[in-house]
Amino acid sequence: MAKFAPSMMCVDFAQLASEIKELEKANVDMLHIDVMDGHFVPNYALSTEDIKAIRSLTDIPYDVHLMITNPDDHLDLFANLGPEIMYIHAEAPPHLHRTLGNIQAKGIKSGLAINPGTPLHAIEDVLDVTDVVMIMSVNPGFAGQKFIPSAFDRIDRIIEMIESKGLDTKLAIDGAISQMLSSA
Repeated sequence: MAKFAPSMMCVDFAQLASEIKELEKANVDMLHIDVMDGHFVPNYALSTEDIKAIRSLTDIPYDVHLMITNPDDHLDLFANLGPEIMYIHAEAPPHLHRTLGNIQAKGIKSGLAINPGTPLHAIEDVLDVTDVVMIMSVNPGFAGQKFIPSAFDRIDRIIEMIESKGLDTKLAIDGAISQMLSSA
């Protein structure tokens, strides 16, 4: 079953309260909070203070997508804010299996994001500690990009990988989803 998690990176923070009320009225399943460090991706986005502001206005569950170079250095900081899922990028930590296990040990679902150009075999051996694989259908770091059609094939291949291992890992897609849905 599809769930929708609109990106909070795209809201007008000057109108945060009213935009969150609109999302509550729309019964969104979750909020997606992008955190960018200007190093892993060439952009900066939401901070812990932004997350606290969002949390003060709603009880909608949320995930945190850490587009940062050293996620291990920040797991406790973001875990303490209470996300349901914490995503890290397959390309970021030196010890991916350990980092995903550390997220799970904090009682948070481990999320693994994979960039469009990263070979899928890079995640195959860590699926046992991954609750959700997030396929990036754009290059991470900026809103408003065009959907990369090869994401469809990558989704199919990841599903095959998960099923062949008998896992219950879920899938998420991040990037240009509204464009994809409107052209389907």
